Amino acid sequence: MPLTAQTILSQDQTRLETALGLDSSTARIEVQCLLQQVLNVTRSYLFAHPERSLNEAETASYQVLLQRRLNGEPIAYIQGEREFFGLNFRVTPATLIPRPDTELLVELVLKHIPILSSHLLPLPRGEGWGEGALSILDMGTGSGAIALTIAHHRPKAEVWACDASASALAVAKENAQRLNISNVHFIESNWFSALREQHFDIIVSNPPYIAADDLHLSQGDVRFEPLTALASGVDGLDDIRQIIKQAGTHLVSKGWLLLEHGYDQAAQVRELLLGADFIEVFSAKDLSGIERCSGGRIS
Repeated sequence: MPLTAQTILSQDQTRLETALGLDSSTARIEVQCLLQQVLNVTRSYLFAHPERSLNEAETASYQVLLQRRLNGEPIAYIQGEREFFGLNFRVTPATLIPRPDTELLVELVLKHIPILSSHLLPLPRGEGWGEGALSILDMGTGSGAIALTIAHHRPKAEVWACDASASALAVAKENAQRLNISNVHFIESNWFSALREQHFDIIVSNPPYIAADDLHLSQGDVRFEPLTALASGVDGLDDIRQIIKQAGTHLVSKGWLLLEHGYDQAAQVRELLLGADFIEVFSAKDLSGIERCSGGRIS
């Protein structure tokens, strides 16, 4: 007998709760997402048609997706996309999955752009730069979520997005095309290695910041995400140290460096920024009151 959407929601919500330790609301939403993908319908359609039966082919397709999720594969990879800051981004196992925590970093960048635009210096610009255009560098761009969101909200800015992974950059370029965002330039670079003498008004990064032996790397969604985009040395700060050490030579006068970091790393990151002669060093709290991002500017 064919199963209805309502029956599937009821039985598989419980299966996800049990297998993955999800709360009931999250489990239900994930089952709905899988049904939407298989049936190519909206969530409102599922609400309005709980009696909708799945045919044999739809049932088979749904079971394949459900089993992937029961095995722990992130729902974002199964669906191939994730919403971030109101935009939908394609994601693959070559990229991190954009998370709500990182929206704070984007908010900080957008907040600083109008402040900086009033005192831009007439520095020489390379090919592709608009005269006097605000220049922003997103390091370790992954899916391009940070760079493209900034570019979307500040269309007159020139945004550069770099990543050491060619596969990740391919995803970011695809997202730029899908979102019709043209003011982003992509470059394959291991941090600053390919940037030569380019200078930027803002450098922003959500770099790897998890300690290499952290047990969380073997749990949940992160098991499926690229390890090189997650872990960074014994204390998780190797890449942040490298970025802070080199950022000053790639920032214009009064330029800002803004970083996301771990929930317990703010004090260490502030110390690193001060040690590299950054001023106006600060940390910003997320909605849970956790110091999630830190930054400073060059004098």
